[in-house]
Amino acid sequence: MALKSFLRTTVYHTEKLTQRLRFASQTAGMPILLGISFPKSGTHLLDQILLGFSNVAPYAKRLHSFYAEYEGESGKKRDPQQALNWLDSLQPRDVASAHLFARPEAVARVCLSSSEGSPKFVPYFIFRDPRDVVVSHVFYVTDMEARHVHHDYYQSLPDFNARLKVSILGRPDVDIEFPNIAARFEPYLGWLDHPEVLTIHFEDLIHARAATLTLIMDHLLNRLPLPASRQLILNSLEASINPTKSPTFRSGKTGEWKKHFTAEHKKIFKEVAGDLLVKLSYEKDNNW
Repeated sequence: MALKSFLRTTVYHTEKLTQRLRFASQTAGMPILLGISFPKSGTHLLDQILLGFSNVAPYAKRLHSFYAEYEGESGKKRDPQQALNWLDSLQPRDVASAHLFARPEAVARVCLSSSEGSPKFVPYFIFRDPRDVVVSHVFYVTDMEARHVHHDYYQSLPDFNARLKVSILGRPDVDIEFPNIAARFEPYLGWLDHPEVLTIHFEDLIHARAATLTLIMDHLLNRLPLPASRQLILNSLEASINPTKSPTFRSGKTGEWKKHFTAEHKKIFKEVAGDLLVKLSYEKDNNW
């Protein structure tokens, strides 16, 4: 494992140096591109798009690293200091990805300008209709990730409906932290309140991709002008999308929850997360 990590780091820094030489005239003041995502909301898709900037600017051609607030197999919640240490480890021209809570200390780092007055990070936050999130979560935990901390429990449940109910309501009766869907989203809500962070509805990358890619491009260009033409940049972002490596994006569908929600699912979802749908602009009220 140590050798694998060493080799990966060596390759990363070699590629980054190559990019710096390739775009030698553009290396000054380059911020870190940071993709923040709520789980099961298009993380891989946003990663691909941000890495597309490497075709027109001296950005890394692969992710520096990925950070999650919970350990994958154990489900243990990480200490908040670990997130800050991870953010501090990132360097100019890195592209990084995270399921990152909007704690005040993290927000301060992500939204802070460098000593030269330019932004240290250019951050993006992608999320998805929470109803589709819980459906995706069932498929992921039950069928796709056998090492997931809740896999055996989901497998023990009698059917999809029972599993979906758990994904909505959580598991408050166990030591492993897994609250209801609204409580799981709550630590991320702070990212919506900062103009330094571009918020992206996953659905807009399906139904209004050109306009959304333009917003993603302009969010960087407003902070760091690039010599490449706007069309070339947009083409680079579009070309970087690979649906086969983005499970959420593969089907290209939205609103799949309508196929799976029963009347009971709708009722309990409205009870625990109806306000969340309104806040995220997926519904105007609870009459859905």
